[in-house]
Amino acid sequence: MTSTYCAATYRCYDEKADFDKKALSIAVGLTVGSWTDLPEAKKADMERHLGKVISVAVHEPEGPGETAAHRYADIQIAYPDVNFSRDIPALLVTVFGKLSMDGRIKLIDLSFSEPFLSAFNGPKFGLQGVRKLLGVPERPLLMSIFKSVIGHDLPTLREQFYLQALGGVDLIKDDEILFENPLTPLERRVEACMEAAAAAERETGQKLLYAVNLTGPTFSLLDQARKAINAGANALLFNVLAYGFDVLNELSRHPDINVPIMAHPAMAGALYPSTYHGISANVLLGKLMRLAGADLVLFPSPYGSVVMPREENIAIKHALLTEQWADYGFQQEADQAGAAPSRPTLLLRSSFPVPSAGIHPGLVPLILKDFGSDVVVNAGGGIHGHPMGTVAGGQAFRQAIEGCLAGQSLHSYALQHPELQAAIQAWGLKE
Repeated sequence: MTSTYCAATYRCYDEKADFDKKALSIAVGLTVGSWTDLPEAKKADMERHLGKVISVAVHEPEGPGETAAHRYADIQIAYPDVNFSRDIPALLVTVFGKLSMDGRIKLIDLSFSEPFLSAFNGPKFGLQGVRKLLGVPERPLLMSIFKSVIGHDLPTLREQFYLQALGGVDLIKDDEILFENPLTPLERRVEACMEAAAAAERETGQKLLYAVNLTGPTFSLLDQARKAINAGANALLFNVLAYGFDVLNELSRHPDINVPIMAHPAMAGALYPSTYHGISANVLLGKLMRLAGADLVLFPSPYGSVVMPREENIAIKHALLTEQWADYGFQQEADQAGAAPSRPTLLLRSSFPVPSAGIHPGLVPLILKDFGSDVVVNAGGGIHGHPMGTVAGGQAFRQAIEGCLAGQSLHSYALQHPELQAAIQAWGLKE
């Protein structure tokens, strides 16, 4: 008989703690509550519910400038699947509910058992599905953001959309702060923008996706999504962390939601940046977003105005793009000690990574160097603020992508492409 577990890894900082005891207290306290006080007969019944310490790796401060305050341990605990229902809220409350308030401790990784993963469909379209919708099988995609949106009426938004589309972008998304309002109500906004998309396609021959912001009270979201899709929306933008991962999961699996969902990272800064608290970016914006069904995931880039460390970006990329998660939690063979558990192949579609914030054409070489072709280059001011206008802003990005794919220096490529040249003069170039 095989018991299956999901596993959580924590980084726990403490100047004096016995980390082995700390790990045991977590494993017991977050599962059966008490172990040594139980009678032996009761232990036999409770064993299947008991958390298990997988590993404790202690880092003693030794480097330059390190003090006792830098002492930490990476602790990995396995939690029996039998303890929680197969949904993300149940797992998060189990592994990091009250523990998140227990001093300097951060959740830095999660791995999921095969039975837990089997309850999730993951992205409905995923990276390849988005490419198929756009008819772009290989090159990096380009996305533009509405800037600005508040206080503008439908004709203004339609014109802005049209100019972005003419510039050659593959996707256009609402700003995440564009909510339902009398000037640009959802259905009319979708209709106006999709009319602009069709007009631009007649000139460029290029398809595009419009990710309209899905907002409102939680229990109205499905109806709002249906309204948007019926009006012609071919993608949705969703502020996942404000609503919760389970809301994303329910939307993504619903048969009426037949368009890709783009996950926005609003509120993520309250959860991942601290060294000592919260949830690491690769879990928060990588594994959990993909598991819950995000087809595209936005996150701060290492290059622009809201900077995330490069190693965290690469960890998110890995979580979103890896063809399968092979580390299926932790399994224990109850009847054959030491036997290697069987690991069936379980696939989730990949999610498109979208590094964002402060992106301009001169950063495209760095983005493609780190992410390759499976990336969405996302820009707001880098398109709208182009010295030659919005259309030229999109063209400059497309030229930067083309130059990089051709293996050319953008300095030389820009000599034959005035839009790219103007962008480099305005914002610089990093190769």
